Amino acid sequence: MDTTTNQKNHAGKIIAITSILSLGYAILRYHIVGDVPWKDFPFLILNKGISLTAFILLTFNFAIGPLKNLGIKVSEGWLNSRQVLGMTGFLYVLIHALMSFMIFKPEIFGKFFEENGSLTLYAGLSMLGGIISFVVLWAFNLAFKTTLKEDQKFIGFITSRKFLLVAMLFSLMHLYFMGINGWMNPAGWNGGLPPISLIAFAFFAIGYIINLFGRK
Repeated sequence: MDTTTNQKNHAGKIIAITSILSLGYAILRYHIVGDVPWKDFPFLILNKGISLTAFILLTFNFAIGPLKNLGIKVSEGWLNSRQVLGMTGFLYVLIHALMSFMIFKPEIFGKFFEENGSLTLYAGLSMLGGIISFVVLWAFNLAFKTTLKEDQKFIGFITSRKFLLVAMLFSLMHLYFMGINGWMNPAGWNGGLPPISLIAFAFFAIGYIINLFGRK
């Protein structure tokens, strides 16, 4: 996964295009065809675009290698981009987590709270999945930048097929319980456009299937 200056690397282009498309979709769905006021863009809608970008980049990071193992041709530029895509995806997740923490209130996300102010069951499961997946991503990135990278057993475990498949399930769990209620009501979709959580779930689910069959 290491890159060198003489290797082709498409990470910058992939990150830029993914970020623009994700943010553009968030603006289109919530501001242009939706009724969310523009005053909510700097935090609420920008956060949605960031979260979608994060999940797409992480899907690329985890799925490019297994995709090649399945016999599908993957360019050298994409293969050399994996490490940067993973690091950037994690940074986007960190930003998303911080922004979400600051605005996660009944006044904004009423559907995730009971009348007494406690979390609903689905919200609690979503938060649990999100926290666990964040910790796993943090450990995964940290492992290659500290003395832990010299521990071959630890590196072997944290990059193993079983560990990554289980870890990815928690991310899917976060998305599923966060958005399932909205997914089941297409009539309520802004402009008929699928929710961002559904798009992120679809990307990550495809990535999971690729890893299930292609990761050694």
